[in-house]
Amino acid sequence: MNATAPALHAALVGSPNCGKTALFNRLTGGRAKVANYAGVTIERKEGRLETPAGRQVRVLDLPGAYSLDAASPDEVITRDVCAGRLAGEAAPDLIVCVLDATNLRLHLRLALELAQLGRPMLVALNMMDVAQRRGIRIDIDRLQAGLGVPVVATVAVRHGGAADLLAALDRGAARVPPAAPAGGDLHARVRALLAEAVTMPRATAAIDDAIDAVVLNRVAGLAILALVMFLIFQAVFSWAAPLQDAVAAGVAGAGEWVGSLLGSMPLLQSLVTDGIFAGLGTVLEFLPQILVLFLFILVLEESGYLPRAAFLLDTLMFRAGLTGRSFIPLLSSFACAIPGIMATRSIADPRDRLTTILVAPLMTCSARLPVYTLLIAAFIPRRDVFGIFNLQGIVLFVLYLAGIVSALAVAWVIKRLQRDRSEHMLLMELPSYRLPDPRSILLGLWERALIFLRRVGGILLSLTILLWFLSSFPAPPEGATLPPIDYSYAGHIGRWMTHVFAPIGFNWQICIALIPGLAAREVAVSSLATVYALSAASEEAAAAALGTTIAAQWSLATALSLLAWYVFAPQCMSTLAVIRRETNGWRYVWISAVYLFALAYLASFITYQLTLALA
Repeated sequence: MNATAPALHAALVGSPNCGKTALFNRLTGGRAKVANYAGVTIERKEGRLETPAGRQVRVLDLPGAYSLDAASPDEVITRDVCAGRLAGEAAPDLIVCVLDATNLRLHLRLALELAQLGRPMLVALNMMDVAQRRGIRIDIDRLQAGLGVPVVATVAVRHGGAADLLAALDRGAARVPPAAPAGGDLHARVRALLAEAVTMPRATAAIDDAIDAVVLNRVAGLAILALVMFLIFQAVFSWAAPLQDAVAAGVAGAGEWVGSLLGSMPLLQSLVTDGIFAGLGTVLEFLPQILVLFLFILVLEESGYLPRAAFLLDTLMFRAGLTGRSFIPLLSSFACAIPGIMATRSIADPRDRLTTILVAPLMTCSARLPVYTLLIAAFIPRRDVFGIFNLQGIVLFVLYLAGIVSALAVAWVIKRLQRDRSEHMLLMELPSYRLPDPRSILLGLWERALIFLRRVGGILLSLTILLWFLSSFPAPPEGATLPPIDYSYAGHIGRWMTHVFAPIGFNWQICIALIPGLAAREVAVSSLATVYALSAASEEAAAAALGTTIAAQWSLATALSLLAWYVFAPQCMSTLAVIRRETNGWRYVWISAVYLFALAYLASFITYQLTLALA
């Protein structure tokens, strides 16, 4: 093969947990373009690679699928792309079926279904290193003969682990599978292939069984899960603190330096220092905490623990009207409700999928984290509990727990309101345990950091500048004695809103911050920073940290009320837009917005009035 050969369009297809995405990252170097398929919200991830012989290959990472007999929106897309039936998407020149070498009993069926499409194909046996350690012997020549297509071994998490696959692409080794026997039963063919080409000492790994005996125990397993979640929230405060301090110092230094350069232009200086640096800089300080949270989620996902947590919680979630299959979309919503809602496409049952979509916004997404940590740091003392736990981390854990409990309660109510109350069984594969791949973890953290920074550089910057304008104009009249913001558009809007929010303890500064917070929750922090910087009576007060300022000016009841508000508030237009696209209408958008706003106001009202009564 040479560099003048035509570029290949290859599609990676495989069941969940087969290491397909890790192989995609190995092949493309993690440089991927993400977009949506035409007419749907399901993402398509595409990258490019160059083989050792110089051949250009366009690689498409298709959604995971157990079968082409599609039972979920994800599987529908995979089936239609492979079959060349998806409008606006060209059929792939080559199908690369990725199989988990440790679990061929489950995954070979998909390979046989793909072979029936009659397209050029080859098979990548992934995780061959794990299979060898478990004593699994695979006769690749016999398996290749049985499938009628080339079979190569890969280890996606190892450098050079895709060399055989790249060599096969250079050779043009893929070929069209022979026609399947008429009337063949796929299960019988899988059993025959396993008997002929695979030798397994046992169906599952001994170490997996030993760990599962503890992790899946109804008592010990739930205790371990609770401990893991508790330690995550402790780490969010403990591990990220030094990095936060470094970011805060860097932002403050940059703001002072830029401000000194603009001393002769007071209006521009105000925009840069009181608007951009006071607003965006405050949000940037929370990036380390967000990355610590993502680190734990990625490690748990890579290790194979998350499906077990879903299995463990199935009974509890079933009582609330969900199944364990909702666990992973809801856990993804801890990062952001948008991918969490999109992840519900793996749920085959329409009732369970809709319920999961409606309660996903109640999960405590990373956009809430800046608000939570700001208020906790300002009003909750930093002290140890029992000598080992951080009180601030405990409060954060309680806030996350409140979101989980409220989601289960809302799901229970939805189940009671629906006509279909049939029981839905959970069928889920439990993958082998494996050590997380450091490269995949770092790549995942890098992608999430870029997503966060794009939000800061895009929508947050725009909204911060808009809020600075509303807070700076019109100029105060002659003889004015109050800070200029009191006479601005923002000041008038905020004071009008206090008529609605006074019963829950919100002052006019908080009310102003709620407006841009509709676009993205974390904007509330930058908005508060901008408002208080512009409403300060002196330069010394303007330079004070936001946490110090609100600690001096807010009551504990107001702070706790705002925390309760953010447990429920529907302050993210992007989430509502995704709900509309995923449900194909506005009905559930309005239902979500109304019930979340009502819950937020009720929770804040009870919290504020109860705190005042107990004070």
